[in-house]
Amino acid sequence: MNVLLVEDNVDIGDAIAAHVIADGNRVDWCMNLRDASRKLLSKKYDLILLDLRLPDGNGLTFLEDIRSGKDDVPVIIMTAQDQQSDRFEGMVRGTNDFLVKPFDLAELSNRMRRIKNCAR
Repeated sequence: MNVLLVEDNVDIGDAIAAHVIADGNRVDWCMNLRDASRKLLSKKYDLILLDLRLPDGNGLTFLEDIRSGKDDVPVIIMTAQDQQSDRFEGMVRGTNDFLVKPFDLAELSNRMRRIKNCAR
């Protein structure tokens, strides 16, 4: 899978990117929404791993922009925001899945595989 990782924390991003690559995927990692938007314009992705609190905006707004453009790329939100209302808002705006940090990387792999299998 071609994966776009949008995560501003270097330690978390390094760990996720390394794990996703070790699972046999390709990863483009952006640390802000501006760069992620540019990547989406130039390349097709099979999955987006999206943090919500980014230095240049809210990942939910980014997700809403993706969906308003009729892009149905699967999105997994990864965030420390753990309220039920956060999960609900993510689902309303179009996420396919929601992981609360910290999470086990094996769980991320399982959720990615589930999304990949559903897309077939």
